[in-house]
Amino acid sequence: MTPEAERFLAKARQTLDHGDAILGIGLGEEAARTAYLAAFHAAQALIYERSGREAKTHRGVHRQFALLSKDEVSLPVDLRRFLAQAYDLKAVADYATGPEAVVPLERAAAAIDTARRFLAAVEQLIVTQRGEG
Repeated sequence: MTPEAERFLAKARQTLDHGDAILGIGLGEEAARTAYLAAFHAAQALIYERSGREAKTHRGVHRQFALLSKDEVSLPVDLRRFLAQAYDLKAVADYATGPEAVVPLERAAAAIDTARRFLAAVEQLIVTQRGEG
């Protein structure tokens, strides 16, 4: 695995640890944002590993990840879609106001759990691609 991909994966792991702590103090919006960021960094790891470059924007990460993962039968459909779905939670946390600006703790916890599965699946794709697994 390239050092760059490993750094992205390490950042994703750290972000998930933070997400668990944030859930523990009951901040759903913040926890949901961290779920997205963990998936974002994991996606960047796969992008870098396969292309030698990182995407420069959220949209670019989403697009590149979708292209790179569309034929991956080992990556369940729910995980292929998670990056975009988690971005919606991040958008609520960052931009929504009023009654819509809430991410229930249960939904944030589910997002953290899915981000953890996403990270594990991406790590497995990278290791399998490199013949390390």
